[in-house]
Amino acid sequence: MSLGSRIFRRERLDRYLETDKNFIKTMSAFDLISLGIGAVIGTGIFILPGTVAATKAGPGIILSFVLAAIVCSTSAMCYAEFASALPVAGSAYSYGNLVFGEIIGWILGWALILEYVLAVAAVSSAWGAYFQSLLAGFHLSIPKAISGPFNPSQGTYGNLIAILIVIFISWMLNHGMRSSVRLNNLIVAVKIGIIVLFIIVGAFYVKPTNWQPMLPFGSKGVLSGAAAVFFAYLGFDAVSSSAAEVKNPKKNMPIGIIGTLIVATILYVGVSIILTGMVSYTKLDVADPVAFALQVVHQNWVAGIISLGALAGMFTMMVTMIYSSSRLIYSIGRDGLLPHFLGKLAPNGSPRNSMITITIVIAIMGGFVPLDQLTNLVNIGTLIAFLFVSFGIIPLRHNKEIQNNHGYQVPWYPVLPVVSGLLCMLMLSQLQAETWIASGIWFAFGLILYFSYGMRHSRLNRS
Repeated sequence: MSLGSRIFRRERLDRYLETDKNFIKTMSAFDLISLGIGAVIGTGIFILPGTVAATKAGPGIILSFVLAAIVCSTSAMCYAEFASALPVAGSAYSYGNLVFGEIIGWILGWALILEYVLAVAAVSSAWGAYFQSLLAGFHLSIPKAISGPFNPSQGTYGNLIAILIVIFISWMLNHGMRSSVRLNNLIVAVKIGIIVLFIIVGAFYVKPTNWQPMLPFGSKGVLSGAAAVFFAYLGFDAVSSSAAEVKNPKKNMPIGIIGTLIVATILYVGVSIILTGMVSYTKLDVADPVAFALQVVHQNWVAGIISLGALAGMFTMMVTMIYSSSRLIYSIGRDGLLPHFLGKLAPNGSPRNSMITITIVIAIMGGFVPLDQLTNLVNIGTLIAFLFVSFGIIPLRHNKEIQNNHGYQVPWYPVLPVVSGLLCMLMLSQLQAETWIASGIWFAFGLILYFSYGMRHSRLNRS
């Protein structure tokens, strides 16, 4: 068999379904929306509407969020069809293996590892910083040596809080998916409650004159703002990794993915309307615009609650991403492209080995490595997955094994999937050259790993 034939061999859906049947199906559509909102709504909702309004869009930030949501919804609908037709673990990695071939699946899996690991590591580090600020409010502190990434010149040797929160979330997820989902749902409810509290309190201090002019930067400002806030919506794709653990996935997966985007859009637009109505957009280019606006109208007590909302937002984001990354690593191990022990399930239906492995990696990254310059790589990993999932709808529809899919299907086929793929390419073109160089190194290393280990140990090629 030629090299090309080997690396482009496609997996069979029935084999994936047989392997993944040991997962316990416990999750409902509500649980999926909660997971999705946990990933999409983080601290950005308290920052982006203000800073992007001040620098790019003015009150037109409201339209920017709507426009970004429309762009994102094209990819979301493509994910929804894949998740409905292929209810297996592994998200875009497994989809790539099934419709494009193993090498494409590996590249997508490698892109998603980049997204999940860096996203959680960066957020765990930020969570540690927020938690230390909260402790400072009670006149408590932790030693400086264990309060930041490894940087002896600054007197820090590791971020203990970042390491502990990652370990705690992984322990919680390993302990039982049902109880973990309940806790996640509760914290997401608290987070949404805090956002709604800001909207209700802030509504009493809105001055319509602050919305004039609505488009101080013109329509170009709205487009520029949409490009800037587009990345705020990323994370809904993590919902698709849970397909093997969902009750009635053909119905619930599309509801979870598209429902996440709808709820997130309502929250982002709501905060944008109130924030730009409370304070002139010209004053919002600050580190914490929502808290700043509340202080301007002398509602400091709500500003204090916002910091709890930020902690809750980061916590649920880490829950979703650690959960998703463990299912991704399980899927790659299941196929033999990574060591086989990663693809085994514990008696309780949890991929314990992959969870422990990814926890160690994330804890080291979040606790010891400065990630400020690397977080843009999260965007490139996500957009590459979006790109292939969008164009992948076309071969999916022609796949004989799954032509009897009676679940959700993307409307306006094939125009919408093609438009979605082109929009992803447009967003990729907006990323900085440094991001492309760093990602090129990451993908080069991934290909070396595939050809030296994955291809030889692949379950597909061994069969």
